[in-house]
Amino acid sequence: MTETTRPTTAAQMISDAVQDPKERRRYLGLMDQIKSEGLGANMAIVPLDAAVNWARESSIWPMTFGLACCAIEMMAVGAPKFDLDRFGAGAFRATPRQADLMIVAGTVVYKMAPRVKRLYEQMPDPKFVMAMGACTVGGGPYYKFGYHVVKGVDKIIPVDIYVPGCPPRPEALLDAIFRLQEKIDVQRNLKIRYQGN
Repeated sequence: MTETTRPTTAAQMISDAVQDPKERRRYLGLMDQIKSEGLGANMAIVPLDAAVNWARESSIWPMTFGLACCAIEMMAVGAPKFDLDRFGAGAFRATPRQADLMIVAGTVVYKMAPRVKRLYEQMPDPKFVMAMGACTVGGGPYYKFGYHVVKGVDKIIPVDIYVPGCPPRPEALLDAIFRLQEKIDVQRNLKIRYQGN
């Protein structure tokens, strides 16, 4: 099992978040000034995007949502052996209005497809979708003769992370959570929204 390399200090967070060398020098200069005044242990200067993304990636709330056998593996990830809580993603929510991650675990049939879409639309932004298992990713064993099975949940809702397998192991779901955290870490939503860049 691999763990993501997450920033541990403010200087590393600044280096990862600020692309412009001039801006990076400015932030690091402010950090040096804070340390020289003796406030280094109590204060840090980081870009707002980096702080918001760090909070988002450290508190992913998945929705309690399982459709078939892959849901058993999803439940195993929340159990003590794999303990999803230590990565900040274990607070499974029972309502879409409190969740920011939909893990579609299992076979999506055409009868269930409108309900999946409705749950997705009820989730607040930013929202993420993870397709877990072969049936969800592309129809699985039902692809050829299963007229009732949607041939991939991405035909209904946009998918951010795909987890292949039938069923995928809990380690694969943990790895997908890490990949989602990396994806959240590089988002620049606030800069685009407020500065118009």
